[in-house]
Amino acid sequence: MCFIPSDTCRHTHKRHVCTKPGTIHTVKHGGSSIMLWGCFSAAGTGRLDRIEAKMNGAKFKEILDENLLQSAQDLRLGQRITFQQDNDPKHTAKTTQEWLWYKHLNVLEWPSQSLDFNPIKHLWRDPKIAVQQRSPSNLTELERICREEWEKLPNSGVPRL
Repeated sequence: MCFIPSDTCRHTHKRHVCTKPGTIHTVKHGGSSIMLWGCFSAAGTGRLDRIEAKMNGAKFKEILDENLLQSAQDLRLGQRITFQQDNDPKHTAKTTQEWLWYKHLNVLEWPSQSLDFNPIKHLWRDPKIAVQQRSPSNLTELERICREEWEKLPNSGVPRL
């Protein structure tokens, strides 16, 4: 999930930028973003993980391995997990599919090009609005605010998605 007004990911890198010790990078007029992975169930929200590397099938498998099953355990889901994801290439990559099979996870079939039905997009609506209203001035603050807004999601509202 990217947090910028246009809802697209942009990554910029400036060469030869010197910073003084004790300074904090700030962002003026938007333009910076972070990528986050999160999950939820009827029992509530799971872990939220910042993704800093290039996202591909291997990285996605690593994210699932570090976060999905632990989230299920934290939410006391037991073995009753049905995993839903869209048909993004990293989600359908062989490494991802093998991991899901190896972990014996049921995967909900999902139609292509169906963003309107994707529950995680609907779950992120209110936190994204709140983050934009709080106007973070740097990436560290952006991540902190995103985590705070994720934690504020009411467990009672998640099942209706």
